[in-house]
Amino acid sequence: MRFPSVLAVILSFALTGPAVAEATITVTGEGRVAAAPDMATIILGVTAQAKEAADALRDTSTRTAAMIKALRDAGIADADLQTSNLSLNPLWKNRSYSSGEAPEIDGFAASNMLSVRVRDLTALGGVLDQVVGLGANSFNGLNFGLVDMQPVQDDARRAAVADALRKAQLYADAAGVNLGAVISINEAGGYGPRPEFLEQSMRASADVPIEAGELGITASVTMVFAIGD
Repeated sequence: MRFPSVLAVILSFALTGPAVAEATITVTGEGRVAAAPDMATIILGVTAQAKEAADALRDTSTRTAAMIKALRDAGIADADLQTSNLSLNPLWKNRSYSSGEAPEIDGFAASNMLSVRVRDLTALGGVLDQVVGLGANSFNGLNFGLVDMQPVQDDARRAAVADALRKAQLYADAAGVNLGAVISINEAGGYGPRPEFLEQSMRASADVPIEAGELGITASVTMVFAIGD
């Protein structure tokens, strides 16, 4: 007696089930905008060795304090100075056991590293020259960036959408169909600046030559279009 009801459910699904999927065009657009950097981040510091841990730490602290004062005097704001690493490690003797003797501490190495944002790129070379003269002997990199990256990111996004529209229209024309409305837009990936050396536009100082070049900010979007009537 239950068969008629089951048959009714099957017929109802067949009549009201999902329609055939709408034909669409899916494309990915890429946008890239080049911009001259207006700030730099450098990581540098002082490393010292001594027989006693206190002496190694005192040496690095004295030279780091002089370096921080020089940076402030050069116009670097306190908000742009940050300790990135502070360490004190033993220096071992016979650590490899090659001599058959037990390893022993032969001294200590202390390190104090600073992350410094330089917003006046014309002063960057002079800043580096000055801190090296005051005892900075560790340098862990220099990265150029933008104080406000949002406007450049938005330009890259607009370029990515324009690229997707161009591709979608090209495919529609090639297929002999009309391009319909946008169904969805999905943003993909990050927008971190990448160095581009197409134009070496800035030499920071005669002290330490620095080339800022350009930064490339990228954006990627995936867009789905309906096929029009």
